[in-house]
Amino acid sequence: MTSFPKGFIWGTATAAHQVEGGNTASDFWPLEMAPNSIFAEPSGDACDHYHLYDRDIALLQQLGFGAYRFSIEWARIQPEEKFFSQAALDHYRRVLGTCLTHGIIPMVTFHHFTSPLWFTRDGGWEDKSAVDRFARYCERAGKALGDLIAYVCTINEANLPLMFTRYTELARPWRRSRRISEVARSIGADPERFAPFLFGNANLAAPNLIAAHKKGAVAIKATGCTAPVGITLATQDFHAEPGGEAMAKQLDHHINGQFFEAMRGDDFVGVQTYSRTRVGARGPLPAAEGAETTQMGYEFYPEGLEATIRNAAKVSGCPIIVTENGIGTEDDARRIAYTERALKGVLRCIADGIDVRGYIHWSMMDNYEWREGYRPRFGLIEVDRTTQQRKPKPSAYWLGEVAKHNAL
Repeated sequence: MTSFPKGFIWGTATAAHQVEGGNTASDFWPLEMAPNSIFAEPSGDACDHYHLYDRDIALLQQLGFGAYRFSIEWARIQPEEKFFSQAALDHYRRVLGTCLTHGIIPMVTFHHFTSPLWFTRDGGWEDKSAVDRFARYCERAGKALGDLIAYVCTINEANLPLMFTRYTELARPWRRSRRISEVARSIGADPERFAPFLFGNANLAAPNLIAAHKKGAVAIKATGCTAPVGITLATQDFHAEPGGEAMAKQLDHHINGQFFEAMRGDDFVGVQTYSRTRVGARGPLPAAEGAETTQMGYEFYPEGLEATIRNAAKVSGCPIIVTENGIGTEDDARRIAYTERALKGVLRCIADGIDVRGYIHWSMMDNYEWREGYRPRFGLIEVDRTTQQRKPKPSAYWLGEVAKHNAL
């Protein structure tokens, strides 16, 4: 089997903070700008996608892709709790219109890691108020944009903080980072209330994130938006080494299973997988000696995607869209090899009757990879951030041809 089902979605993805630039109302901005920052460098102007989106979307069409997954930035839309920016909503409406003009299916993520600073100062996702605050934002954005959106992802990788927290707790109990607390004090915030999505207490945040997804989905649909609504998860492929079977099972339920179970009945689940995690008796292990690794330090293992699709479909019972999959590398030939092997796994899932509806590659362009800065190269398109010129890599043309023919 080399062909994908008719109507299979082919696309690439970005996140607002990673590509737009100048996201100054965001909680990550002061974290990046801090003198003793945990980030390798600040995001700054990023890829200036906020202004160059028309050019970038037109390029996707030229390459052969049919979908674009991107996030709208909550911090731009609601920079203060009592103020929603119509100008920001109008901007994202223009982005959506550009997608439709170019025949690109818009898949919109409502929260991709960054939050308004006011929200994070006041407890962030650790506070139960987050559920209603997120639903209110979803209602306002859904009302303004919903008629143009084809697919909605409420929260990106809602389980990722739990993975970080759990891995930390295997060695020691979780506690708030000293450097995060220093940033909080520098902006006049209470360090015990300042809780960024990626750096807060995920044991407190996890139930609120699940509840916010559910309430946000209801709010979006109540506006009349008819787009399928789902969530995206950082789905982990846990491989038990001898003696690690019980720990792997425990981690799988804690990181994957409880979220898959909570999503039963949703329109779809977004699966996002990059590698596998080897597990010993005491927890996660590094890549085996001699194994090929990526710029992010994890194992080159595209077969992880097939395993997580099967797990997500089995436990959640939902249709699956691969909303992220890719590799950080300077060697574009390895990107092609990785993606081809991952797609063969997708085809095996489809052949076995699993309802996989699309593949969205991470990422459209080289961009800001959070704490790692601009060093990792995940993009199908190279970006010269001095001139903001775009240059598609061979992998972009290769995957574009796969998309055009709907087949490997």
